[in-house]
Amino acid sequence: MRPRDTRCIVLRRCAISGLMLCCTLVASARTRPHYGGTLRVETQEDPWQTADGMARRLTMDGLTRLDTAGQVRAALATGWSSQNGEHRWEFRIRPNVHFHDGTALTAETVAASLTQSCRSGACPWTAVQAVGQTVVLTSDSPMPDLPAQLARAEFLIAHSDTQGAPDGTGVFQVTGFANGVMAFAANDDYWNGRPFVDAVELRPRRSIRDQWLDLSIGRADLVQVPPQMLHQAQQQHMAVTVSEPVELVALQLSATGALANPKLREAVALAVDRSALYNVIFQKQGEITASLLPEALSGYAFLFAPDRDLNRAVALRGGATSSVLTLAAEDGGAELQLAIERIALNLREAGFRAQVMPAAQSGQGQPDILLRRVSLEETQAGAALNEMLESFGQHGTASGTDTAALYRAERDFLAGHTVVPLLWLPRAWAVSERVRDLRLAADGSPQLSDAASEDTK
Repeated sequence: MRPRDTRCIVLRRCAISGLMLCCTLVASARTRPHYGGTLRVETQEDPWQTADGMARRLTMDGLTRLDTAGQVRAALATGWSSQNGEHRWEFRIRPNVHFHDGTALTAETVAASLTQSCRSGACPWTAVQAVGQTVVLTSDSPMPDLPAQLARAEFLIAHSDTQGAPDGTGVFQVTGFANGVMAFAANDDYWNGRPFVDAVELRPRRSIRDQWLDLSIGRADLVQVPPQMLHQAQQQHMAVTVSEPVELVALQLSATGALANPKLREAVALAVDRSALYNVIFQKQGEITASLLPEALSGYAFLFAPDRDLNRAVALRGGATSSVLTLAAEDGGAELQLAIERIALNLREAGFRAQVMPAAQSGQGQPDILLRRVSLEETQAGAALNEMLESFGQHGTASGTDTAALYRAERDFLAGHTVVPLLWLPRAWAVSERVRDLRLAADGSPQLSDAASEDTK
């Protein structure tokens, strides 16, 4: 090859390489998240009232946190250790952290917050105290999963500000509430670095119809997509992000009154047609289950048979009761109301007299059968089983990763037929083209601290 040809080839290659480098730099500039902007979020729920409400997640931190893979990471605690066969745990409190009102985070404020958390529900520990810059939690029973449990929304750390409102150390802080919109500003002094966006506007109590309309006309950036509407969202070409199954739909049966006889409770469990709920109401989203844990988490959910056995249900009932069974959905969501109506029909087919209580009346008395939707935050099987048991009023004692032992613990609980698992459902969100790098936490909630907003003008 002649020298001139060689020089031409080299020059062409250099030119192509330079062009590719320029294109790469331009693409990088377009995709790299930048600081600034406002995320506009809409939800159906009150973000303060529920334990896992979005406002709490924005403004508060836990001693630990779960990453997107469900692994336990340090948060307000920099480290931890256990003693005495995991009956005692010490958590070292992160220094130089302040609540939004300027109050310093101390072991005393953490201990007080955890004590307050236990007043509204069961806690895995029996005592908590501050010792220097550590918080010590002790229990009569081993607590092998305590670091993961402390990442739950119910154990987020808060203290009361001068007006008596809960104040946290979170990545965002409340700045106001006007015209139905909660305003949050980025915490520039956040211990883990400020978020990409400057602000979040959260509009609660919005119907799904209004949320989708606002997304379509550019008034919202992040809206909810109920599982049964996922196909519809995809048909409308929405950009949807979907979690793993993280919400259990289950029946909670009273062990007194009309269902005091365990055979009647078993008959109710056998009469329910899960397939109809899955196929018709929830549009084949999630998975049918008869287990308290998803199959991917436990590995043994398939051992609990979810099939309907109407003949067996009729035989167990045996004409033993003439009392009317009252049914209600825990919340007023349309899909749960449809589900409880269909379940009532299933029970009538088995010979029960069933009456659905209207949502407005469900708070006037405890129904015999309550349809509930329970969120799962834990990502380890033992801790997850305990979380589910506690959600249904039983102190969880499962420990470790012994699959056989966990299966036996769940089997023994379900044998009482006070809880009938039906479906596991995912959580889903539709996002506007302005939103970048939105990820979902292990419980299906959006991690707004990592999301960025870019101008699409």
